[in-house]
Amino acid sequence: MAGPRRDTRGIVEAQELFARVRFRRREPAPALRPYLEHYWLIDWDLTEPYASHVVPHPSVNVVFQRYGDKAGWGEVAGIGLRLFTQKLEGRGRVCGVQYRPGGFRPFAPDRPVSDWTGQRLPIADVLPGADQDTVLGILGPGAAEEGRPGVQGQAGAEAQSEAQSEAQSEDARVAALDAFLLGLEPDADPQALRAMALVDLVRTDRSIRRVAELAAAEGVSARSLQRLFAAYVGVGPKWVILRYRIHEALERAESGEGPAGEGPMGEGPGDGDRSGGGLDWAALAAELGYSDQAHLVRDFTATVGVPPTAYARPPLGNSQ
Repeated sequence: MAGPRRDTRGIVEAQELFARVRFRRREPAPALRPYLEHYWLIDWDLTEPYASHVVPHPSVNVVFQRYGDKAGWGEVAGIGLRLFTQKLEGRGRVCGVQYRPGGFRPFAPDRPVSDWTGQRLPIADVLPGADQDTVLGILGPGAAEEGRPGVQGQAGAEAQSEAQSEAQSEDARVAALDAFLLGLEPDADPQALRAMALVDLVRTDRSIRRVAELAAAEGVSARSLQRLFAAYVGVGPKWVILRYRIHEALERAESGEGPAGEGPMGEGPGDGDRSGGGLDWAALAAELGYSDQAHLVRDFTATVGVPPTAYARPPLGNSQ
C-alpha cells in the first residue's frame, strides 16, 4: 500500500474547505488496509457557518461525529447517490472510515451492501459492539475543545506543546478506530477481494468505459457483474464508471489541468470549448469516454448542481 490518497476527488471546492477546517487522512492498521481506503479526520472552529459539498465515492463510510455541545454519535453511511451537503458551524469534529468499494461486506456479511445504499443508519443497527463508550473513545473527551484550526499568536513553546498534544490526540483516535474495527473480526471473503479489484480497475484504467468492457476483462457476463456489484459494492458497475468520470472532471475543473498531453490549463492541440477556466471540455469528454461534450455537461450538472464551465470559472476579482 502506498499510504492514503492525496487527491481531492469528490470534494467540491476543496481548497475552500481546507482553508476552514483541519483535514487529514490516516492509514489504518495493516490488517485493515485490504478493506479500508483510509481514515479521514476533520476538526473545525468557525466564526461563520460553511456548507461543505462532496460528490460521494462508491464507498461505505462509518462516521463518528460531534457538533458543538451535542453528544457525539456514530453512523454507517451507505453510498450516497446524490451530492452530499453538510453545514459546519461553531466547533466540531468528525472521525470517518472510508472503506474500499467492496470492502464493507466482510464487516456486515449478513446483508448485501446495496441494502445500505442511500441510507445513514445508527452504527449499532449495522455493526455490533458500537456503544456510546466506543463513540466517546474515538472522538475523545472534550473533542470540541481540541484541534482548533488557525490559532494565531501563540508563543513558540506554547504552540509546540499544543501541536504535540494535538498529535497525541490524533494518534489516540486512530488507535481507537483500529481497535474497534479489528474487534469486529471481518470475515475473509474472496468475492469481496474480487469486487475491490474490479472497482480499482475502473478507477485506474481509463480504457474501461463500458460495463461490457469490464465484464469482458473479468471474463463474465454483464449480468453476473451486476449481481456481484449489488452484493459487495452497493451500486451497479455503470454507476461506478460514471461516478469516477465525474470525479476526474471535477478535479480537472478545480485544478485547471487539461486532458493528457496538454498543459495545466488545457493548452495544446484541440479546438473544443475552453470557456470554463481554459479547459478543453470537448477533449476531456472524449478522454473520459463520453460520446460528446453535451453528455459530460449533462452528467456533471446533474451531479454537482452547476455546469462545468460555471464551476471552473474563477470568481470575479480572482482571475489570474
